[in-house]
Amino acid sequence: MKWVKRILLAAVVVFAVFYVITRPTEAANIVQGAFGAVFTATEAIGQFFSSLAS
Repeated sequence: MKWVKRILLAAVVVFAVFYVITRPTEAANIVQGAFGAVFTATEAIGQFFSSLAS
């Protein structure tokens, strides 16, 4: 089963590198959107706990 995980991980990495090489602008937008989503979620969790504490 470990070899299946390694093959899948290698396929994902190869696809990501291929995507970055062939479409760098779209890849940058995807990464930027992912970081934005994480930042928004972090803010929401912080607001939740601030509201809970008050």
